[in-house]
Amino acid sequence: MRKFGIIGLGNVGRTVAYTLVTKGIADSLVLIDKDPKKSRAEQLDLQDAQARLNTTTQVSIQDYDALKDVEILYISAGDISISTNGGDRFDEFKFTAAVVKEIAPKIVASGFHGFIIDIMNPCDAVTSYLQKLTGFSKQRVFGTGTFLDTARMQRVVGEKLHVNPRSVEGYVLGEHGNTQFVAWSSVRVQGQAIQALPAASNFDFDQLADEAKQGAWEVASGKGFTSDAIATCAVSLGQAVLADAKLVCPVSGYSDQFETYVGLPAIVGKNGIESVVDLPLSEEEQQKFAASAKMIHDSVAKLA
Repeated sequence: MRKFGIIGLGNVGRTVAYTLVTKGIADSLVLIDKDPKKSRAEQLDLQDAQARLNTTTQVSIQDYDALKDVEILYISAGDISISTNGGDRFDEFKFTAAVVKEIAPKIVASGFHGFIIDIMNPCDAVTSYLQKLTGFSKQRVFGTGTFLDTARMQRVVGEKLHVNPRSVEGYVLGEHGNTQFVAWSSVRVQGQAIQALPAASNFDFDQLADEAKQGAWEVASGKGFTSDAIATCAVSLGQAVLADAKLVCPVSGYSDQFETYVGLPAIVGKNGIESVVDLPLSEEEQQKFAASAKMIHDSVAKLA
């Protein structure tokens, strides 16, 4: 049985739930939110939808004990208005750190032994704090990190070069936030290094990177939140674990070098983070990565 759990049923959490149910990915789903009326409403809405689906998902609510045999647990609590007002995801840290402090003991007490995928902001710092308070292995706890930021970069580059974004490969690394950067040395378009393409000879790569970074704020300012793309990323990571896909992708994973979670390329499979990919970076990119990781590390250290 494919059993999932979601803690936090805001715009992202409920979109993850909707995706899991309507695509027939989850056989069983546990929904938990600080507002029990919201959990009940989402449960009923998803149950009503199933009369028109070809699959069935058992949906239960507000039961931490039911997390015991959950395979994939998403944590998606937050208040996006805090970060959109200030333009920095770290503005949410006080809020989400308090959430982690409240829910971590309950998750541990449930006997949960699956995998946690964090979607909260600031993703890397919160994932670090979550792993610390649960005591679970660093393989079992990871975040969506720059998986979505990389997709945004693929869209921007694809539009610029008039190609399908799926034909763009490469990584956005570092913080899922303002200190992220595009590792242009890793970017390939239809198999060719982007920096060697004649069509890209006059590109302003800093501007392209900024367009990708600002995509989140454009979505949030336009509809008040982000939901579809990040939920898609979260579900994809959960599926990669259950399918033992050995998916190579950027996530918020633990860096032994910098002793913190940070957006880096990793292999995701049945053991969660199977391994971290040692990506060759230019000297400038290494410096950006180190600065971003240090900022995350120091921010989490202040909570101790």
